[in-house]
Amino acid sequence: MKCIYCGCIDSKVIDSRSAEDGASIRRRRECTNCGKRFTTYETIEITPLLVVKGNGVRQAFSPTKIKNGIVKACEKRPVPMYKIDKIVEDIQKKLYNSLEQEVTTKQIGEMVME
Repeated sequence: MKCIYCGCIDSKVIDSRSAEDGASIRRRRECTNCGKRFTTYETIEITPLLVVKGNGVRQAFSPTKIKNGIVKACEKRPVPMYKIDKIVEDIQKKLYNSLEQEVTTKQIGEMVME
């Protein structure tokens, strides 16, 4: 890792732990050249998920659209918001865990109906 103070490419890791959110790693480093310390964060880069609509148009996946659709469908039903949030979160996890880069609106609709 390049030192932010002197530009030296060589540094050593002093401490490594999960960050507060659990989705990244916090590393405390020390430059082998100047001896100064600095902190870096490493996170997983998520590839964008595309939704293929019925007419073939592709657009970025938006969990907000799923949530809005479920809220609209449940307007006259006593469904608490936390349950809707959980459904959307579960669908989002399932889609990202599938490792597919594209998903159809039909597949998303089937997941919502489950």
